[in-house]
Amino acid sequence: MEGVKLDKWGYEVNTCSDACINAINSYYHQVLSYGRKRDVILEAPKADPDCVLGNILAANFLCSYDPSTVPVLLDAAKSYLENASAYEKAVFDVVSYFISADRDDDVAVELHSKLLKDYPRDLVSLKRAQVLCFYMGRADLSLQLVEQVLPKNKNKNFIYGMLAFPLLELGRMADAEKAAKEGFEINKEDPWAQHALCHVYQYECRFKEAVVFMGECSQSWSPLSSFMYTHNWWHVALCYLEGHCPIEKVEEVYDKCIWKELERSDAMPAEVYLNAVGLLLRIYVRGEMKVFENHLNVLANCLADRAFWYLEWHLDVLIVWALTYTGEISKAEDLLTGLKSRLSLMTKKKQQRMERGMLLAEALFEYGKGENEKALDLLGLQFEATDYKIIGASDEQLDVFNEIWITLLINSGQTTKAIQAIEKQLKNREGAPFLWRLLEKCYGILRRPEAANIGEKANTLELTYFK
Repeated sequence: MEGVKLDKWGYEVNTCSDACINAINSYYHQVLSYGRKRDVILEAPKADPDCVLGNILAANFLCSYDPSTVPVLLDAAKSYLENASAYEKAVFDVVSYFISADRDDDVAVELHSKLLKDYPRDLVSLKRAQVLCFYMGRADLSLQLVEQVLPKNKNKNFIYGMLAFPLLELGRMADAEKAAKEGFEINKEDPWAQHALCHVYQYECRFKEAVVFMGECSQSWSPLSSFMYTHNWWHVALCYLEGHCPIEKVEEVYDKCIWKELERSDAMPAEVYLNAVGLLLRIYVRGEMKVFENHLNVLANCLADRAFWYLEWHLDVLIVWALTYTGEISKAEDLLTGLKSRLSLMTKKKQQRMERGMLLAEALFEYGKGENEKALDLLGLQFEATDYKIIGASDEQLDVFNEIWITLLINSGQTTKAIQAIEKQLKNREGAPFLWRLLEKCYGILRRPEAANIGEKANTLELTYFK
């Protein structure tokens, strides 16, 4: 048809411009490969200002980077909607609702599901929906969406990494590993498949296997976004830490692979800071902060810049701890006040979801000050970190809060409760040395003879992974 081109999925787009459709297809690749050139979509409306798909996808991209420019692109898309293909109209309806200020997340997921029933090869819309599910803490919905389109995308690039992640978030590690390996075999440079496989190895305490695997994959990471690049290295550093590798090895990864990302002219600092502060909190919990005190002071100074506040709940919670621990109490209080204000402006439904995020931020504030009992009072005696997925964090990222809670229980004299919590963790991660060290500490406090055997178990594991 004259004036109609097919996009990467084979769906009709009303444009005469090769440059426009090429920009759209390049954007698809950048989104699915976690590339750092997603701004290529801005070339689409330049090449064809009348293209509805180019305008609405550009609006979606700029929503996170320059919201003031979104209305112009949205209006342009609306004004040419009558000439758009059925596919473009469907994407317009879904994305325009997705970026609206009064969005209901459940409705947005339903709209994506309907779109994917009609256009199941649109993996970028699937990715958008999965990200939304992630921030809702609904891995079950994310899995339903990918399973819905899987029959039409068998053996396609990127689909199996997208299948693997919700599976691992639901604790289905064997299925997640199988899916991730399928994705990796199709495309050994698929960062989401690589990442999912590392998650599985790490969860199953296969730390050296994870480090070797990710080291081999790291040659392909240069084109990745600041988040994905440093997050992959965060996983490597965490495997070194969990496997009881010398702390200098963790420091090397932090300095040369995470912090060094900031030297790139196109780096996104907030994405780097998220992984940096997440790693430093884990290091602090494990009593290894002496080597990293200066690193944290430098990072906290960066995080005191309000330009990095209110971008991600997960990052905000971590910033509260970093500021408080480094003595910037008043700034941490300002951040908490701002979070409460934002919470109050949400719909009742969203408030109910995010109240736990606010609670976690308040607990980290007290924890950073060394107020252990106040922090424990806020978290309570039935805390479970996976209930806090709504801050936008994976199980692996959330696990540090379980570790904090357990140390708070120990420090507050709740030793028996701490033992129960540790043993629950050990059912799934028997090969984690740090958990055995915590258990040894508990039995030592109770002067139980089992402490010696538990200590030996910890010693053996600490010598197992990185000899």
